[in-house]
Amino acid sequence: MLKGLNAVVTGGSRGIGREIALKLAQNGANIFIPDIVISENTEQTLSDCRALGVQAEAMVCDVSSFEAVKEFCDRMAKEFGGVDILVNNAGITRDGLLGRMSEENFDAVIATNLKGAFNFCRNLYRNFLGRKSGRIINISSVVGLNGNIGQVNYSAAKAGLIGLTKSVAKELAARNVTCNAIAPGFIQTAMTDALTPEVRAQYEASIPLGRLGIPEDIANLALFLCSPSASYITGEVIRCDGGLAM
Repeated sequence: MLKGLNAVVTGGSRGIGREIALKLAQNGANIFIPDIVISENTEQTLSDCRALGVQAEAMVCDVSSFEAVKEFCDRMAKEFGGVDILVNNAGITRDGLLGRMSEENFDAVIATNLKGAFNFCRNLYRNFLGRKSGRIINISSVVGLNGNIGQVNYSAAKAGLIGLTKSVAKELAARNVTCNAIAPGFIQTAMTDALTPEVRAQYEASIPLGRLGIPEDIANLALFLCSPSASYITGEVIRCDGGLAM
């Protein structure tokens, strides 16, 4: 389905990003992961992708740095022929109630979760114009739609991604490039694994389907949005949350 296409997946070394990288690799895409540190998780993801018969590379890149992202994108053009799929998934949390949240923690989350996506969209803008095709997927969140106590910074960044998505979609539509956002709900990751059984039960009770999602749920949706089947879908925010934000 995606044979020979080059996919950049930020935050692709673990969690939802890793699952998206593997799902795209299973369908023939070459995988490129910008990572602030090339960790064991990064190497494992690359190894697993290569085992599926595709090219997989990682490069050191701080997504919050415009210049670092420019260097990454320039290298993609020079050494690998450019980018067909961009998944802006990299994100961090610095949770805290508004009355106690530091400016540093607000800025850090905005810089990685929102400006990081801008950095890649901006530096790959001409890439997509020239290719006259492509897919951009931004990983937002249901808290970007509904807000959440203790996550003013994270909610603001994820809401910002929605505005970015719709604007990019309008700018690039004439060149056959789609841009959509996925808004996950509660997904089983290392963060949710640390929850107490009582807190986990509370989360599950708030979800109409009665369970947490798994990273593959998000990856399956990302694959669909990258596929020819989604060629007439752009500017959308698609929730994958078990009905949480209905």
